[in-house]
Amino acid sequence: MSDSAYQAFGHLLRFWRKVRGISQEALALNLQSSTRHISFLENGKARPSESLVEAIGETLKLGERDTSYLRLAAGYLARSPAVDFAAPEFRWLRKAMLLSLKAMDPYPAALIDRYGRLLMVNRSWVAFYRDSVGDEALARIENHFEFLFRRPPEGAAQEPWHHMLAMVLMYTQQEALLTNDPIYHAMVRELSAHPGVPEDWADIASGLEPMASFRVQQSYQGKVRHFFNVSLNVGAVGPASYVSEPRLAINTLYPEGDELDLGEALTSDLSHPLLFY
Repeated sequence: MSDSAYQAFGHLLRFWRKVRGISQEALALNLQSSTRHISFLENGKARPSESLVEAIGETLKLGERDTSYLRLAAGYLARSPAVDFAAPEFRWLRKAMLLSLKAMDPYPAALIDRYGRLLMVNRSWVAFYRDSVGDEALARIENHFEFLFRRPPEGAAQEPWHHMLAMVLMYTQQEALLTNDPIYHAMVRELSAHPGVPEDWADIASGLEPMASFRVQQSYQGKVRHFFNVSLNVGAVGPASYVSEPRLAINTLYPEGDELDLGEALTSDLSHPLLFY
């Protein structure tokens, strides 16, 4: 072990110990450890076990965010317990997301969770996709990733679509391997079995860096058109932002050209189970 292998954990431990006003001796006593071991942890000369990291977080009365920082600094994956977006305590968040989606009209936008499950859509999303999918089929769509795996419109280039499939699969595969979450494992099985997925999807994805925006082709009003697909993450800031719950993202389509007016499709008869205004 190098002298600086776990310095980040030591710095965090010392910081929180001083914030709480606890001496090394008192912390060691509470943890049923030794003062010498606490000193080694703070100096980066020892690595804590995962259970010790959790015990330190509890002893220092750290919340989920700050315990996540400790876990990451010690070399362990931060935990992200699932939460219910529909729970009463998230009423304020649902209101904020609704206002965000409304503000994005006339551009199609949908709110999704970390598994790609659709939580909310705006009126433009309904108007845009019912043009090619139809109202009944659109109402049955539950997962954004599965929706992306539909066949591209006839005449669209195959390579961008294959790249998109590869990147979605790589995201779910790595989440599955890192977290051992059965939902991600099931997603990998289902998505990789899709007939459009190239056999070398992992090799394809390895050559592509994830981006917040990429170009896609969609059928709209009988023509294949070019759009920018943009994803905006909604969550905490900082090193552990990716484990803040609920992990949400807003996915939006913007026309690449200026000539397409999506606002023309915003009629008064729009309805969808996830449209709340």
